[in-house]
Amino acid sequence: MVTLFKFKLISFFICSNLVFYTVNNQLFYEALFCNSVTTIDKALDKLEENQSNSVSVAYKGGLLMKKSGFMKTVTEKVKVFKEGYKLLEGEIEKKPLNIEYRFIRLTIQENAPKILKYNKNIKQDKILILDGYNSLNTKIKVYIREYAHQSNVLSINDFP
Repeated sequence: MVTLFKFKLISFFICSNLVFYTVNNQLFYEALFCNSVTTIDKALDKLEENQSNSVSVAYKGGLLMKKSGFMKTVTEKVKVFKEGYKLLEGEIEKKPLNIEYRFIRLTIQENAPKILKYNKNIKQDKILILDGYNSLNTKIKVYIREYAHQSNVLSINDFP
């Protein structure tokens, strides 16, 4: 009886976490690919509600860098961008072979204003993304392929 209860309890927590990451993942990419500060803020709020982990930190970093483009003053833009930069780059430093983090960075670098000089890893990230694409889960592959339709770096022809 106790063993069955433990099994159900463990199953509940595993399923709860899977649902969280699925929703989190979808919200993140919707916000990353949109042009709405409201959508970005909603995704950031959702990330703040949940326990911090490597993925949520990387997502927050990417969204803050994206959000910086909506700030009114140059000072605000730079401050928010730097905050996001530290988060995303910190996670890439911890997990340099994480393809999803490299994809996030590539999307930001490709679209960042040239004055920021945040474009030094585009070629390296593209190579890692193409090499590791087949090892990714289906949802991430879909996001990468969607992005490739409008990217100047990634092409839809790069993927099977």
